[in-house]
Amino acid sequence: MEKAIFFDRDGVINREIGNYVCKLEDFELLPDAIECISIARENGFRGFVITNQGGIQKGLYTESDLHSFHQVLKEKCLEKGLSIDEIFYCPHHPVAGNCICRKPDSLMLEKAVAKYRINVEDSVMFGDTERDMEAAKKVNIRGILVQPNEDKISLLKKEILRIKNK
Repeated sequence: MEKAIFFDRDGVINREIGNYVCKLEDFELLPDAIECISIARENGFRGFVITNQGGIQKGLYTESDLHSFHQVLKEKCLEKGLSIDEIFYCPHHPVAGNCICRKPDSLMLEKAVAKYRINVEDSVMFGDTERDMEAAKKVNIRGILVQPNEDKISLLKKEILRIKNK
């Protein structure tokens, strides 16, 4: 079984701008994003992004636009010899009805856990909303609530140490 760090996207990996990230020029990685991925990898953790992207269903941007944003993240990781295992996203929005993949539901996390054989007891989810914490709790992953755009390096190191010392 593998251990993993799950990251919400907006406000955790890239800057939360208070509205949907609809254009590439608005997709700004946070200063600690790549270092957090590096620290996780150096300590034997898989790395995932778990993100609601309801702006797709609302017609604010397309899945192609979303893939362009994520390509920026992947390229910045590659520049440092890193990778994200997978980016799971929900394109749905509650205006069109409920779905089970959109956080606070947990289908994206469940898919990652099953596909990559993740040990939930040795894994952590970093998110900046209660819905991130609810999704993590539903699959018994420890959730760490951070403020949007907050530096997470010390919290990440503390969680990795906690898991290693179990």
